[in-house]
Amino acid sequence: MWWLGVLAAGVGAALPGLTGRRIGLYAGAALFLVTAAAVGAARRKRYAALVKAAAKAGRNDLLQDRAVSARVWRRGHGWWLLLAFLAAVGSSLVLPAAGGMTLAGAGAGLWLKAAWLGRRERAAEVLLWVRVDWLRRGGAPAGKAVRGYRFTGVAAGDASPGGARRRRTAVPV
Repeated sequence: MWWLGVLAAGVGAALPGLTGRRIGLYAGAALFLVTAAAVGAARRKRYAALVKAAAKAGRNDLLQDRAVSARVWRRGHGWWLLLAFLAAVGSSLVLPAAGGMTLAGAGAGLWLKAAWLGRRERAAEVLLWVRVDWLRRGGAPAGKAVRGYRFTGVAAGDASPGGARRRRTAVPV
C-alpha cells in the first residue's frame, strides 16, 4: 500500500486539480498522519488478546507466519488494491496528491502495527505464528476464526522477531 500510495501521490502532484497543489498537499499530509495513526491503532486490543492467548506450538501444528498470511491476503485482494490506487489517482483531479497520501498513510499504519508486534515478540523472546487451518476459515491473521497465536522460541524456523529473515552467521571452526 505504501508504494502504491507514493506513486498515486506523485501522479496527483503532477496534476493541478480543482483546489490547487498547495491545498492538496497540505490536506494529503494531514490525511496521511490521521490514516497512519488510525490504521496503526486499529484492532490493537484484538492483537494483544491473541498474543496473550498464545500457546506453545505443538508438533502437529501447521504454522504460518503473519508475513506469509499478509502476502496471501494481498494476492487474494489484489483487485481491491488496484481499485484503491485508481481511486487515489482519480481523486487527484479534485484534491491533488491527497488520495495517494491517504493510501500511503494506510501502508505506513500497517508497518507501524507490524513493528509493534515485532517489539512484543522481542520483549517476550518468542516468534508468533498463526495456525493455517484457522486462516482457511477466517482468512485474516487476526480474524474471528483465529483463537490465539502459537509461539516458538527464537531459534525455531528461519525468521527473527518481527517477521524478518534471520541472518545466518558463520560458525567459527
